[in-house]
Amino acid sequence: MYKQLLDMINLKTARIGIIGQGYVGLPLSVELAKQGFNITGFEVDEFKVNSINSGKSYIDDIDEKDIEKVVLDKFFIATTDFDNLKKMNVVIICVPTPLRKTKDPDVSYIMEATKNIKKTLQKGQLIILESTTYPGTTKELVLPILEETKLSVGKDFFLAFSPERIDPSNKKFGIKNTPKIVGGICVKSTKLAAAIYGFFTKVYKVSSTQTAEMVKLLENTFRAVNIALVNEVALMCNKLDLNIWEIIEAAATKPFGFMPFYPGPGIGGHCIPLDPYYLSWKLKTLNFYSKFIELAGELNSRMPEYVVSKVVDILNLRVKSIKNSKILILGITYKKNVADIRESPAIDIMNILISKRAKVFYYDPYVHSIKLSINGCVLSSVKSFVGLNKYDVVVIITDHTNIDYKKIQKEANIIVDTRNVFKNIKLSKIIRI
Repeated sequence: MYKQLLDMINLKTARIGIIGQGYVGLPLSVELAKQGFNITGFEVDEFKVNSINSGKSYIDDIDEKDIEKVVLDKFFIATTDFDNLKKMNVVIICVPTPLRKTKDPDVSYIMEATKNIKKTLQKGQLIILESTTYPGTTKELVLPILEETKLSVGKDFFLAFSPERIDPSNKKFGIKNTPKIVGGICVKSTKLAAAIYGFFTKVYKVSSTQTAEMVKLLENTFRAVNIALVNEVALMCNKLDLNIWEIIEAAATKPFGFMPFYPGPGIGGHCIPLDPYYLSWKLKTLNFYSKFIELAGELNSRMPEYVVSKVVDILNLRVKSIKNSKILILGITYKKNVADIRESPAIDIMNILISKRAKVFYYDPYVHSIKLSINGCVLSSVKSFVGLNKYDVVVIITDHTNIDYKKIQKEANIIVDTRNVFKNIKLSKIIRI
């Protein structure tokens, strides 16, 4: 089984199915199709399936010409029919792993994908999990479900974990120049998975699926903790009347022992706000309490309140109440130049402002409308920057590059700049966090 599958992978005759066609699954599908593999994208969202099969992309990072080419060349198709999993030699799981409101891991998407694979599991198949999760998921949850078929891992089928490392809108590091980590249930599983990813990037093999799962959590916990540290230092600098941005820039001149992180209105996305809690939850089951993770989460989650407090203080200094004040939020996605609003701090900030009876407006070229949790309020992006002076405060949350900041600087009454867009510009109306 192993030798036959390895030969198929090396000859690119292995058929690969990828479950989930979002920010992780779609780029992976396109890249493997470009390498000459026959790819089937499995997706429950019919809109995504139809978009793919018509050669269109719904993700900004992917060149539509790439999708169009691999679809026209019949290297890539998408389907909602999960029965076709039985035709695949390799199945890669790229489904979401959100958190529940209790901060516990929600692995229901992984479980659902695994159950679909179990229904059609064939001898000689390789299953790879890419979804971020806590150490032990592949071995303790996925493997037992697959073994209910009475097939044996390492003999009849193979199982590995390789964490996704996608960074949307990153123009420097993409899927081809970001190394992949691979850990299998057995040595054969590791080698098979490494052979697939090795077609387009460097592969680093680790000793187990648990190790590979932990690597991903370490990467994002490292970022969450350091962002929390610099956010707290920003609060300190506010008390000390110091410029945190100038301080970070100066510290970054040190060629060793320092890595710059930057403060902001909070953290968002599908990784950094969530992944550390997967590790924290797992450790709690082992009677270990992670102080760093919990404290980092607390500090980062306080930043939206801090941004709102800056707005309130500024209005108070101008003898203006937050109630009925007109506030324009610039950028509501979790990072610049993407359309993803998952866990975006802008949403929290808007909800808090509305709860204080402010009149909230927003502009984001990537998000045309949004439904907020407070009162089920639905807001639509303003069409243009005409009449910026009608807003009491303009708050920059996401620093998209296609926004006319010169116009904002010239016409806005007050600007709260959470991203240091107006670096080195000293105007009393520009307030930095």
